[in-house]
Amino acid sequence: MTTSESWMSKVENLAQNEQDTLLGTSLSRRFSKLPLWLSHPANIGSFYGLLVSLALILPYAFSGGNNEVWAVEWIYHTALLIVACALTGFASILLIAFSKRHPMAPPRYILYPMPFVGLALLSIDRTGLVAIPSLLTWALLLLPGPVYVHLSWAPRWRLLCMVEDGKDPFLGMEIKQDNSEAEEMAGEDTELLEVVDNFESEE
Repeated sequence: MTTSESWMSKVENLAQNEQDTLLGTSLSRRFSKLPLWLSHPANIGSFYGLLVSLALILPYAFSGGNNEVWAVEWIYHTALLIVACALTGFASILLIAFSKRHPMAPPRYILYPMPFVGLALLSIDRTGLVAIPSLLTWALLLLPGPVYVHLSWAPRWRLLCMVEDGKDPFLGMEIKQDNSEAEEMAGEDTELLEVVDNFESEE
């Protein structure tokens, strides 16, 4: 049994709400299938930087500037993007190690359109039609990946590492029990409902 299989089997033995916290939604679940050394936040950040760089090929190749050296400029900027995104991943994992914060859902409706808007603005700027502030363009292109890594994946990766090491990432956390089923069973029995309410107030 491989390392990934061993910690995945431990995750499968947890409660459903704990599994959801560890594995997250579709994107994080895909990353969680990778070995933990490969899914390190710095590597995920680097991967995002590479994806952005690939999207920049056409704007760089067909810009109004010197097309003879566009490949050199693109390779240089690609290296900068990958290194910058990797460093933000390292910074996130260091901050999470101190804060012990659990994963948060990133604002997808804001983050997901940002790279496409940034790419469109960069294309307009490179063609010379309208001058777009470089800071705005690069912020739209770069922020979504590091924000996702910091809010969602870096805390989740830390918890998965704890599971792999045989530690309980939920130790000491208050587990809220759902008493709606008990209230449903009580129905219109007011005395039984009072017992349920008293039990909740004691907790």
